[in-house]
Amino acid sequence: MVYGIVAVIVILLLITYVILQETRAQLHWRGLVQAGDVNAIRELLENEIERWHTERVPKDVPALLWHGVQTVELTDVSPRGARVNCSAEGEYSLVAGRRVETSSPLDEAKKITMKLADMLLYEVPNVKLDHVQIDVYTSFRDEGGQSQPRCILSTRVERRAVEDLDWEATPSAEFVEVTKGRYSADNNGAIHAIEPIPWSDS
Repeated sequence: MVYGIVAVIVILLLITYVILQETRAQLHWRGLVQAGDVNAIRELLENEIERWHTERVPKDVPALLWHGVQTVELTDVSPRGARVNCSAEGEYSLVAGRRVETSSPLDEAKKITMKLADMLLYEVPNVKLDHVQIDVYTSFRDEGGQSQPRCILSTRVERRAVEDLDWEATPSAEFVEVTKGRYSADNNGAIHAIEPIPWSDS
C-alpha cells in the first residue's frame, strides 16, 4: 500500500515537472517573439510548416487543397509578419470519357491562400503575426516546352482586416477580393503570370 502511494506521488511529481518545463519553454518563446526576435519567429514558423508537410489530410479538408498547403515554403520573416510561397494545381474530372477541368489553378490558389492565411495568423503556437503575404505559383510552359513556375496570385493579409471575418461562411474568391489579392485572368478564364507584391513589413 505504502509503495503504491509513493509511486503515485512520484508520477504526479514527474507530471508536474514536465508541465512546469513546458510552461517555461512556452513563456521563453513568447518573450522572444514579443521582443521581435526574428530568428525565434522564423524557427517557430519553420517548425510548424514542417509539421504541416508531414501531417495527414485533416478531416473535411479537400486533398487537393491540403496538397497545396504542404508545398508552402517560408521566404521572408520580420518582427511583425511573414511571407510564404506555395504551388497550386487545377482539378480535373472524367466527363463523358474525357478529362475536364473543374477547378482552375487560380481557383485553387484562392482556396490555398485563404487556408494558409487562417493557419499562419491563428494556428502557429506562440506567434501572433500582424500580416502575412502568400504568393501562389503554378506551372507555365515556355516557347521551348519547358515548365516554369510563375506566380498567379499574390496576397497580403492584414490581421486587422480579417479579424471579424466569418471564415466558415466566406468563399475563397470573396476573401481574395477583400484582401486585395493580385492576379490576372481574362474573360475566357485564361490565367496570366504576375509579379508578386513587393515584400514589406510596414
